[in-house]
This record gives sequence, C-alpha cells and structure tokens, in this order.
Amino acid sequence: MAAPSVRWALAGLSLSMLLSSLGTSIANVALPTLAQAFTASFQEVQWIVLAYLLAITTLIVSVGRLGDIIGRRRLLLAGISLFTVASVLCGIAPTLWLLVAARAAQGLGAAVMMALTMAFVGETVPKAKTGRAMGLLGTMSAIGTALGPSLGGVLIAGLGWRAIFLVNAPLGVLTFLLAHRYLPVDQRKPKADRARFDNVGTLLLALTLAAYALAMTTGHGSFGPFNLALLLAAAFGVGLFVRAEARAVSPLIRLAMFRDPALSASLAMSMLVSTVMMATLVVGPFYLSRTLGLDEALVGLVLSVGPLVAALTGVPAGRVADRFGAQRMTVVGLIGIATGSLILSMRSGTPGISGYIAPIVVITAGYAVFQTANNTAVMAGVHPDRRGVTSGMLNLSRNLGLITGTSVMGAVFAFASATTDVTTARSGAVATGMRVTFAVAAILILVALAIAVGSRALSRRASGETTVDAELQGEEDIRLIGSAPRQ
Repeated sequence: MAAPSVRWALAGLSLSMLLSSLGTSIANVALPTLAQAFTASFQEVQWIVLAYLLAITTLIVSVGRLGDIIGRRRLLLAGISLFTVASVLCGIAPTLWLLVAARAAQGLGAAVMMALTMAFVGETVPKAKTGRAMGLLGTMSAIGTALGPSLGGVLIAGLGWRAIFLVNAPLGVLTFLLAHRYLPVDQRKPKADRARFDNVGTLLLALTLAAYALAMTTGHGSFGPFNLALLLAAAFGVGLFVRAEARAVSPLIRLAMFRDPALSASLAMSMLVSTVMMATLVVGPFYLSRTLGLDEALVGLVLSVGPLVAALTGVPAGRVADRFGAQRMTVVGLIGIATGSLILSMRSGTPGISGYIAPIVVITAGYAVFQTANNTAVMAGVHPDRRGVTSGMLNLSRNLGLITGTSVMGAVFAFASATTDVTTARSGAVATGMRVTFAVAAILILVALAIAVGSRALSRRASGETTVDAELQGEEDIRLIGSAPRQ
C-alpha cells in the first residue's frame, strides 16, 4: 500500500477510535440536564452512561472474534454505521428508556470500532512502525476522553443536550467513507475453511462480564448483598465459560493463548494500570475542590491536564517503543506511573495546584508510554487470524480495570477519608484519603512491574530452551548424515 493510502487509512482508524472514546465521556456532563429533561432520578439517568459501558464491556471480545471470522473491514463498516445511526436515535429519543436503548446500540457499534481499529494496524502499517501507529490511536483515545466533558458542556449550553449525540452523525459518515475507501479488502475464504462462531461461549462471556460490571458499578458507592450476589454469579460464569471453551470446536477464546506468558502478563498489567488510572478521576475532583478549594471551572481545567499529557505523549511513545523495544518501554512506563503515585502518597500538608499537577503529569506520561508499548508488544506478534479477538481482549482488560478502579479505588478513598460521604468530608480528611489511595496505587503498579519482569524472564527461558532444542536437533541431523552409509 502506498504511503498516502496508509495515512488516509490511519486517519479513518483514528476517527473511529476518537468517536468511540468520545461516546464514553461526553454523556456524563449531561446527566443533570437529562434528569430535568425527562423528570427522572439521578439513578435512572445513570443508565445512559451504564448502557454504553456495559455494551462495550460485554461484547468487545466477541465482536473482535466475529471480525476474524467474517472479515474485519466488513464488520468495522457495519459497526461505524450502527454507531452513527444510533447516535441520531439518541439525539431524537422522546423518552429516557428509548435513549438508554439507543445508547446500548451505540455501545455495540463502539465495541466493534474499538476492537477492530487496533487489529487493522497489522494490515495497514509496516511492522517497524507498529508502535507509532499504536501511539497515534492511544493519542486519539485520550483526546476523545478529554474532549468529551468540555465539548459536551459547550454543546449543551449552546444547542441543548440532543446536540451531544447528533454531533457524531457527520463525523461518523466521514469515518465510514475513509474506512470504505482506504482499508484493505477482506480476503475471502472458502466456507469450508471458515471457523464457526462460538454462540455458547459468547453468551456465557457476555452474561459473566455484565454481572461483574453491574457488581462494580451499582449500589452508589456501597457494596451490599445484591453486589455480592452479582460477583458470585460472575465467578460461577467464569467456571462455566472455561468449561464451554475447553469443549468447543471453534472457541471464542483459545485457552491455550493464556499459556503465553507475554500475553497473560500484558492483559494482567493492563487491568492493574487501568485500575490505578481510575484513581486520578475518582480522587482528583474531591481533592481539588474540598482540599485546594478550587471552583468547578478550575477543577475541570486541572483534570484536563492528564488526558492532554497522554495525548501529547502517545505518538512520541510509539516512536520510542519502535526504537528501543516494546517490552523495555513497558517497564519504563510502569516506573513512571509508580514514581508519580509514590510522590502523591508522600505529600505532607497541602502542596497546592502545582504540587498536584506535577506528579499527575508523570503518571499520565508513564501511562501513555505503557499503553502504547504494551499494545505494540501484543499486537505485533499475534497471528493475523487472531488479531480481532486479541485486540478485543486488550480493550476488555482496560475496561475491566476502569470499572474495577471506580469501585475499588473509590472505596479505598472513602475508607481512608474516614467518612461515608466524601462530598462533605473535611479538607484534611480528603488529603489523607488522597495519600492513602495513591499509596495503594503505587503497590498495584509494583505488582505490575513484578509481572513485567517475571514474564520477560519466562519468555527468555522459553526462547532459550527453543534455541537449545533447535541446536541439539541440528547436531543430531549432522550426526545422522555423517553416519549414513555412502552410496
């Protein structure tokens, strides 16, 4: 593929990542307005956010695998179309529950876009530039997440809440046209060679993930009997899923994949890091408003620093990963996150805005390096027939980390602040809660570092054993040739 075509293909993939990330964050700022518009409680309008998140979380692996089977280009175009149409339906929804249903459909389209966008990098970009392409997609994801609240606020103030959904329509059409024109055409396989779609595994995984996501997000900050029942159901679902996959002729996820120490480590690290990154969003607003006394505008401005740093760091991080190796830069990124978290955990007194922003910059820059390098390490070596499902698993590990972080880090913060209602806690208690939360975050990143180092050692041992076996086999072949009777 010629260089200009590669650039336009990457433009289409970047827009796909931007829109799906924008959909995650743009609706949050509209919840008070939507509660008034539909005369609904805050708990009811939360389903506008939750429906989108649940659709992505429960289906992202399945749609990635479906793309591997029927063709990634075909499915991505369908996903972009669904996302665009669902966005319009969100914008014209006359009732709250029709809006929630449209958001679930929009989330399904976003799941396709997220899962297949990374999978396409291997088909559109030379292997030596994989890191740069992954960095670009990470940048677009960060921009979409950061842009959501501010763009949503401007659109609601100027045009009303419906505009936050309708704005996706022209961008969706442009994304579709770029993907249709510049992405490589799917290779048609004979029907006999096509793998079958794992319907049972897909249903079990979706129900299991839905139970886990609901256990972590419902209850409004408290973990009651209903949450525990959902968590037990999710654990039972994991057992059923593993059993079903072991028996399936064409499983959704090949359990043998997890024998690869590099892949298993990457997924575990991604979930841990995403759990920690959620702490900045859970703790930040309360610390900035309650302890530092900032108004809403300044809080929003300070919170946008993190995503902005991640956006600016993404592409350079990809170049560095290509040059120095993805595994090495994964460790560097983790060290950056751990360093920033330790600085915040050891702050005494009230360091002021700059004392909070500086460590956050270190954390988010480290996150951008980690995310780009970790995704590159996984996707660069995956078999073409498994790119979709592997990309889906990477995105799933990130989403599960964000969901877990919302619940777990929020609970740690509330416990450390010694209050049941953080919104009314004293400034000193909130500062203590912030330090304890980031101390826990640093411990989690140290665990991720141990996993990274351990997986590298296992990979080296495995490659060393393979090399020794090959050398022994070569020596045996030479010996047999030398001892063979001459004709």
